[in-house]
Amino acid sequence: MTRATVAVLVRDGVLPMELGLVHQLLGTASAPSGDLLYDVRTCAPRPGRIRTDADFPIYAEHGLDAVAAADTVIVPASHAYDEDLQPGGVSPELMSALSPREGRRVASICTGAFVLAAAGLLDGRRATTHWLSADRFARTFPAVKVDADVLYVDEGEVLTSAGEAAGIDLCLHLIRSEHGAAVAAEVARRTVVPPHREGGQAQYIRRPLAEPRVASTAGARAWALAHLTEPLTLAELAGVESMSVRTFSRRFREETGLTPMRWLTQRRLDRARELLETTDHTVDRIATETGFGTAASLRQHFAAGVGVSPGVYRATFRGSRT
Repeated sequence: MTRATVAVLVRDGVLPMELGLVHQLLGTASAPSGDLLYDVRTCAPRPGRIRTDADFPIYAEHGLDAVAAADTVIVPASHAYDEDLQPGGVSPELMSALSPREGRRVASICTGAFVLAAAGLLDGRRATTHWLSADRFARTFPAVKVDADVLYVDEGEVLTSAGEAAGIDLCLHLIRSEHGAAVAAEVARRTVVPPHREGGQAQYIRRPLAEPRVASTAGARAWALAHLTEPLTLAELAGVESMSVRTFSRRFREETGLTPMRWLTQRRLDRARELLETTDHTVDRIATETGFGTAASLRQHFAAGVGVSPGVYRATFRGSRT
């Protein structure tokens, strides 16, 4: 099968982790047949030795011609360079290489968004970057609709993500949107990362781990996953942790960045995607097994959360599983 080409555009001061995560995630994604799905290439404005922000360099074999020809372009951060960029502040050659076209996606990780904005790709669009750089980003590029409170933003042909870990979410989102939830979940399992964090989840979670002697909501989350078929209520979830609804809701959001019911809806959608890809179950049966209750409710939530109907999703991702 023909592999899609992915160009990772690196510049002096690149963060090695961001380069590596693209190769690790997209570079290892495979179809059920075992065929790799992406050909990932490290590119630079000028091929050759590239300084990183660590104590070792890297070598970029490819130049802007490979960037221009790629199906997907991903721009990792270069902190020493990015925040000094101004509108129009990239070379004409780089601007041309990044130009969007039908069927192509251009994405950034962390402050790589400054490059896309300087090239004019984000004007009039929603975008995000690392929360520490968001204010500067908004001041420098007033034509961009900056959302500093999300992990990533998908504007169709142009995508942006927050800090380094959000680059993982972005890559899994790209895999999921192009090849389905099952392929993305397998990549996530192999890499030992969560298979799906919605782009709208908060970047900065004040209590990512439970503090000593402070009750966590992890038990309620595990219980909910084991009872997805049931019509769960907020009071039931709070009861699992013996908390009031108000306390539970506050701690749940502190720990996950989401409200309890939004988190629950996302987990139901995850399960629905899996069943649509891997079974011949009717939409009614999938609605029952995922706790949406009725086919109409599943269709409504699926359209809102995924952007297409369950039938279209199944035809797309079951039909492409070779």
